[in-house]
Order: sequence, then structure tokens, then C-alpha cells
Amino acid sequence: MNPLAEQLNQTIKAAAPHVYDMLSDVGKRLFFPKGILSQSAEAREKAHVINATIGIAKEGGRTMRFDSVMASINNIPSSQALTYAPSFGIPALRKQWQAEIFEKNPSLAGKTVSLPVVTCGITHGIATFADVWTSPGDVIILPEMMWGNYSMIFSVRKEARIRHYELFTAEGGFNLAAFEQAVRQEAADHRKITVLLNFPQNPSGYTLSENEADGIVRILKATAAAGTYVLAVTDDAYFGLFYEPETLKESIFARLCGAHPGILAVKLDGATKENFAWGLRVGFITYGGTFNGDTAPLFDALERKTAGCIRGTISNASHLSQTILLNSMRDPNNPTEKQEKFAILMARAKRVKAVSTDAKYAAAWEVYPFNSGYFMCIRLRTVDAETLRIHLLDRYGVGLISLGESNLRVAFSCMEEADVEKLFDIIFQGVKDLEKSQ
Repeated sequence: MNPLAEQLNQTIKAAAPHVYDMLSDVGKRLFFPKGILSQSAEAREKAHVINATIGIAKEGGRTMRFDSVMASINNIPSSQALTYAPSFGIPALRKQWQAEIFEKNPSLAGKTVSLPVVTCGITHGIATFADVWTSPGDVIILPEMMWGNYSMIFSVRKEARIRHYELFTAEGGFNLAAFEQAVRQEAADHRKITVLLNFPQNPSGYTLSENEADGIVRILKATAAAGTYVLAVTDDAYFGLFYEPETLKESIFARLCGAHPGILAVKLDGATKENFAWGLRVGFITYGGTFNGDTAPLFDALERKTAGCIRGTISNASHLSQTILLNSMRDPNNPTEKQEKFAILMARAKRVKAVSTDAKYAAAWEVYPFNSGYFMCIRLRTVDAETLRIHLLDRYGVGLISLGESNLRVAFSCMEEADVEKLFDIIFQGVKDLEKSQ
């Protein structure tokens, strides 16, 4: 094993031996290389005559550039747009995002978390998490309604086993009993379990209530207290888009941090989703928990392993994207802009809820609970979801996503409020068309 990896492993073992045990086989071997990167960093500090270390081109002391490229970039110097960013991410952006995490999550008061590591969007964040923490045969606990890419990342790429549970009760809330059963059964057979919590949830658009969040924390705390290591991962891709008063207005990550020493909480963020700039692809991985003594060396080691994984895959996320995001977050108009877009999406969600639950559609479908995010789902009562999806596309020019035999997902985020009733009327007509042909 590389001496740098071993050094990080010893740091983690000294602070929290069980966290070391949670690492994947790859994660235990990961390190952040000192080679070219560290030599370049030293040269930036000391090579005041000539610095011939960096793999970019310079001209006249500045980053070499094409005017045709810079013409599309307003007010951002080429040194902040075209150069490589650190594999950890731009330091100022990491600090800014950490400050926002504390601001958005009041339950973190008095707790410590790592400095976020920048990823190329949240999908890359999930894949990086999987590289660092998931080995073949590990179990990942997820609801049966889930984002399909989890299967690609965990099952296909990492050969882990996904254990499902029913997401909702018959009454329409989060199914704590099914969740607890899945956790207990898997904890009985595994020294480590990974629980992935995605709220606002894709595809259902559901976010926990305060009591449901407390119930999840209670279950995982009891599991850790009984001796099973718990990796509690929150996919917070659509954070902030909470439309109902009773929904939890912070990430459950905040409540999991400090719940028990046997729980390592990992927060995955889609920063460019939250700032309505999806294609810029900037996300974060942040670690939290309660451990004996000073957590700084432990978090530093985990950040280095995570950045080493990024270095070994994509090298770093786009410097330009990170700079644009940082500038936007620092802009005094950012909170107002975010509130304006939130209001539009909330109005759409409320209209969708009012229309989709109209009694005239009751024989055709039922609506799954939703209170947040971009999506909502309906469960068809009489026709096959994929057959209906194709029919709606071919006959009416309406595009939806089918999930399994009975579920259709509607992304109300990308449609106008004025089109909501038209959409559900067309879906209803499509159902009647298929019923007649059966």
C-alpha cells in the first residue's frame, strides 16, 4: 500500500477506527498524491524567477487564451476561468458552501463538519462516494421508488446489493416501519450498512416531516448503538424546494451529525441545481459526525481520500463553473433571485396538487404524496405505465417518465402553471383510450 494512503489510514484509525472499517477496499488504498500537484503548489510559493511546473500555457505572465473563448465569458479573468482548479475545489467556494450549510441547517449549531470537497455535479458526488465507501457485496438501503441511476452507480459499477423498502404507508406518510424492518434485518447480517436518504425525493417529490426525520434518526441511532456501523448518506439534490409548512426545512444530515459515534453522516449536494445552473455541474461531498477528540485530522484525512479519488478520475471540476457559482453566491441579489424562482415552482406544485387530485380522475389514478422538489408521481389503476407513456407521446405529443408497471412521473419543474390542467386532462384521455382498446 502507498505510504501516503497508510498515513491517512493511521490518522483515521487513531480518531475513529470504525470509520476506517467503513471505507471500501478502494477507499483504504486512496490517497492524495504529492507528485506533480504538490511540487507545483510549492513552486507557486517559492519559484519567483521562473515557474515551469504547471501543465497550462502562459503568455506575457498571464494565462494564454483565445479571444474567441473569452468573448463568451464576461468579467472573469482567464486565470479564474481557463486554468485547472484544485482537486479539492476552489478554497473560497468550499468555505462559502460550508458557511451556507450551517446557515441552512440550524440543527448543526455547535457541531463540526468537514470542509466540502467539490465534485462535478451530484451524480459524480454519488459515484465518488461509492468509490470511497462501497465494496462488492455491501448493502445499500433505498426505497423501492428511487432514482434509477442509483442502480447504475451502486449495483452495476460497485457490485453492491440494494435492499428496498416501501416508501409510503397506506395513509400517505413515510413508511418508518418498513424502513426500520429493512435496517434491522440488514444490520443483523452486516457489520456496516449504507442508508441513502434522498429528500426532496426523486421521483416522488416527497420530503419528511419533523417527526418522520426524528424517527429515522432514532432508528439509525439504535442500530449504531447495537454495534452496526452506519453510513448515512443524504442526497440533497433539490434542497430548499419545500412547499408545505409541515415539511422538514433542513437536511436530515444535520440531525444525523452527532446522533451517535457509530454513524458517519455524508452530505451530497447539487450546488448548481440549487442555483438554477444545472449544466455547470458543481456539487459537494461533506462529512459529519461525533467522534472522540479533535475531528480536524479525521476530516482532513477523509477529504484527502475523497480528493484523491477525484484526482484519479476527472482530476478536478471546472474552474469556470466553480468561479461562476461562487460569484453568484456572493452576489447580493442571489437570495432574491432564489426566492423568485422558488415562488414560481411552489405555485406550480400547488396547482399540480389541486388538479391531479380532482375527483374526476379518481378512477384512473391515485397521487403519491408530494410536497417538495421537481417531481410528482401518479399510480395508474387500470393501464400499463409504459404503454400509456408511448401512447401519450405518439398520439398527443406529451412526454412523461414511466416507472415500473404502474407509475408515471411528472416533472412540473419544466412546465408552465397554465398547462397543468391540460396535461392531466390529456393523461386522463390517454387512459380512456387504452381502456377502450383492452
